[in-house]
Amino acid sequence: MSLAYVALGANLGDPVATVEAAFAALAGLPQSTLRGRSALYRTAPVGIETQPEFVNAAACLDTTLAPEALLDALLAIEQDFGRVRAERNGPRTLDLDVLLYDEQVLDTPRLTLPHPRLHLRAFVLQPLAELAPALRIPGRGTLAAWLPAVANQGIRRL
Repeated sequence: MSLAYVALGANLGDPVATVEAAFAALAGLPQSTLRGRSALYRTAPVGIETQPEFVNAAACLDTTLAPEALLDALLAIEQDFGRVRAERNGPRTLDLDVLLYDEQVLDTPRLTLPHPRLHLRAFVLQPLAELAPALRIPGRGTLAAWLPAVANQGIRRL
């Protein structure tokens, strides 16, 4: 069994309901158990600032799915929620990202672990810190060490 952390985000439709429903979808993944989930957070968009605010969260899964199989399962959930990849950092019905998978370091054309920007984003670090305050990010140190660097980013717990 492996331990995987997943980021959840949405800013189209009813993002609170979408993220809550996405937690339920994660709980139903084959070969996986939803071990924990963070609270929901309201955050400002990154990149394209002329879009609605996001609702973000994080989940922890016990899984026997391999990293890329987990990615495929997450992409299928996104598609079930009507995700259209029109533009990078654009609005979305649902976004699911594999952040960490055990302590694996992986760089393939489809998946990079740990997620290459997780340490730069309050909307990822804050929910993760709620789930696993002592978490270590392979190649980057502790999650707690990165939190001060993102303290100026707007994030509100719902």
